[in-house]
Amino acid sequence: MISQKTMAPAYKLTWTITDTLVIAWRNILRFVRLPQLLIFSTIQPVMLLLLFNYVFGGAISSGGSKYIQYLLPGFLVQIVVFGSSQTSVGLAEDLSRGMIDRFRSLPMARPAVLAGRTLADTLRYAFLVLLMIGVGYIIGFRFQNSAAFAIAAALLAVLFGFAFTWLSAFIGMSVKDVETAQVAGFVWIFPLVFASSMFVPIATMPGWLQAFAKINPVTVTADTVRALSLGGDIATPLWKSMAWIGGILIVFLLLAVRRYRQIA
Repeated sequence: MISQKTMAPAYKLTWTITDTLVIAWRNILRFVRLPQLLIFSTIQPVMLLLLFNYVFGGAISSGGSKYIQYLLPGFLVQIVVFGSSQTSVGLAEDLSRGMIDRFRSLPMARPAVLAGRTLADTLRYAFLVLLMIGVGYIIGFRFQNSAAFAIAAALLAVLFGFAFTWLSAFIGMSVKDVETAQVAGFVWIFPLVFASSMFVPIATMPGWLQAFAKINPVTVTADTVRALSLGGDIATPLWKSMAWIGGILIVFLLLAVRRYRQIA
């Protein structure tokens, strides 16, 4: 057997990519073999979008346009942030069931376990984003920019979810059981999601909360997706959101990989 230390870098990279795709496919197959998981993970965001639009839409001022025009771009960011919590639960489940130990005993690239999981979850985000855009169009949402900007808005939301998936991966590798992962995965989500411009304009919040909301990465990304979707200044929020995404990705990718190495 060729050791990881002596193999050529090109072969090692190919080996890592192949193993990553295998692990990603393993996680995707889980949704195929557990259709109820796919159904309920799809129904929940649809219900939330409909409820927020029809329950709060008549009471929240969104600058004269339909509330769905303001809501949907931010909602795309919400579903990927909420969806990232499943990463921590999935990894904690693999740990508790001994799957990580089994992977460790196989002749496979070690980074593939985390990379495959995050890749599979990113594909799930892409599906949910497209689904929410479709539902949004049915209830009245319309992109105001070109198709290229609409695609960029969807891709930015998915990329933001990919970054937060590594944060959840770190949480999942750090806790000892699934129940703790479920709680820990949501603790940080609620203040970021609800103290943001995702559902209401920041100007309607108390002054002390506005200070936090303005620098909140969820606000920055939601505003960027909104600008790409509806028009307005794109450059300023775009570089801020990319800075947040890059920072979150680098920090928690390194932390998650380090934690995985400590375990494995």
